[in-house]
Amino acid sequence: MGCSSCSTGKDGQPKGCKNNGTCGTDGCNKLTVFDWLSNMSLPNGERPFEYVEVRFKNSRKEFFRNTENLSLSIGDVVATQAQSGHDVGMVTLTGELVRVQMKRKKIDPSKEEIPKVYRKATQKDIDIWQKCRNREEEIKKRSREIAIILKLQMKISDVEFQGDGSKATFYYTAEDRVDFRQLIKDMAKAFGIRIEMRQIGYRQEAQRLGGIGSCGRELCCSTWLTDFRSVSTSAARYQQLSLNPQKLAGQCGKLKCCLNYELDVYLDALKDFPPQDTKLFTEKGLAFCQKTDIFKELLWFSYKDEPANWHVLSKDQVNEIIEKNKKKEKVPSLEIYAADNIVEDKVVFENVVGQDSLTRFDRPKKNSKGNRNRNRKKNTNKNRKRNRSKKNA
Repeated sequence: MGCSSCSTGKDGQPKGCKNNGTCGTDGCNKLTVFDWLSNMSLPNGERPFEYVEVRFKNSRKEFFRNTENLSLSIGDVVATQAQSGHDVGMVTLTGELVRVQMKRKKIDPSKEEIPKVYRKATQKDIDIWQKCRNREEEIKKRSREIAIILKLQMKISDVEFQGDGSKATFYYTAEDRVDFRQLIKDMAKAFGIRIEMRQIGYRQEAQRLGGIGSCGRELCCSTWLTDFRSVSTSAARYQQLSLNPQKLAGQCGKLKCCLNYELDVYLDALKDFPPQDTKLFTEKGLAFCQKTDIFKELLWFSYKDEPANWHVLSKDQVNEIIEKNKKKEKVPSLEIYAADNIVEDKVVFENVVGQDSLTRFDRPKKNSKGNRNRNRKKNTNKNRKRNRSKKNA
């Protein structure tokens, strides 16, 4: 990712503006929010909303109270209150949009438990913070080695340092409950910091790490998706997708979140649509449904004795036949209904020259050079004969 003033380097950090993801546009980060109220001034007598939204590593965002009335704007690096010491993050939202976000996440601004912003980060704070961030990959690798030595069935996916470098949070995934008491002792001894272990799900892991999906775009959960709704295999069935777990699963190993995007449209279209297991009774025999096209409202049926011969019927025609079957009436045949659906293809383009054929380059070329040589030989032979006849005469 990258904003308009920087591009992504080999190590994943933005290059160009040299701010390592802390530029004022906030375009280098995940789950950015556009402040569409930034150009609007407050009415006379109105005080700005005293809460701000601060983003930390990856997608972690929290709300803080601006008790010191600091003039903060998007992109400012601030030192915030933590359980012990202080943390360093970047302001992502200010003003009335913070009130909207807090209401959306059901956070009461009147609570005194909300932490506060200490100050704008000094250069010393930023240097310590950057130094800790540079240690994260090395510590993550070493912590995985310690977990393997202790034979723990867990995967440490990410490490996040607190801004002052006094504590590190290790995010891990595991199938079952893990006893990591000895792991914490070994890591605290090896790294000399306070350790906090936090278990996350596989979707949260994909959200934190990011990546490229099968569609070729960045993962939705790491760019704009904030809530994880449950996805079931019925969503794939309604959309007539093959139940192949390798194609339906995302990088997290769970069903793709995008299966829910178009599900409501399919459910609306299927409200008055005949079910897939519909059987039609005709005088010619019993017919089964072989294929459906939901949005074109077409169904293909074949007789039990002729499974290879399909007849296309519209949704209304099928519903009409079903109503007659409920009254114990049989229709003569499917061909009578299917004949009304035959549409002749309109010719919108005719191949006059023959240059739109995909196999036109596969045709063997005529050996024009060989023909020229033959013609030359014939001409020389004729000229020789003429010369001989003249000499004899």
